Amino acid sequence: MIHVITGTDTDVGKTVATAALAARELSAGRRVAVYKPTQTGVQSSEAGDAQNIAAWLGHPTGLLVAEGIRLREPMAPLDAALVEGGSAAVAMLPALTDHLVRISQLAADYDTVLVEGAGGLLVVLTAAGANIADLAKALGAALVVVSRPDLGTLNHTALTLEAASRRGFASGTLLLGSYPAQPTALHRSNLENLRQLASRHGWRWAGALPADLISGETEKSLLNAAMALT
Repeated sequence: MIHVITGTDTDVGKTVATAALAARELSAGRRVAVYKPTQTGVQSSEAGDAQNIAAWLGHPTGLLVAEGIRLREPMAPLDAALVEGGSAAVAMLPALTDHLVRISQLAADYDTVLVEGAGGLLVVLTAAGANIADLAKALGAALVVVSRPDLGTLNHTALTLEAASRRGFASGTLLLGSYPAQPTALHRSNLENLRQLASRHGWRWAGALPADLISGETEKSLLNAAMALT
């Protein structure tokens, strides 16, 4: 099974959500591959999102993490490539076919492949203009959209689900990536409104991951949080 994890924006908790989903799959005895098509904002020697997931989960047997390409600037992939090396670097970005081949290879060897996108659903990955939605569609993947609980999330989430629907995703999974331990009236209202929004679009509402999961006994916390999702 292939899942593509995207978000309504950047910094909504996609990586934590991917780690939680990986923890749940591993706990069920399935072998899991996590693939990051484009990792931006890290140096060559630094850990990226995929490597952080492996570390949070304690580098378990049965987990593989991989990247398509890495770029230094914390920007959208095309812009990061342009800053790093101009048009030549943009031309060297992996094509959609490259990502599809790599993910298909992982799917042949692992029970579950989790593909974590960069930014939101329509962020462009390739020089030809293919985005996260195009990648998910070409894979026939299940789409997971991670949202946030704060002001503005209802519009961002509605736009994302509408865009997904227009691109042929009749259903998917919506979840909150980071819900505060002491929610305000706004957070509680948004939680219920997002649940209703998912229902209106025919999507599965998975619930919310608590904030500050990446602390203490991270592996246990991620698994407990994942098992609490519906």
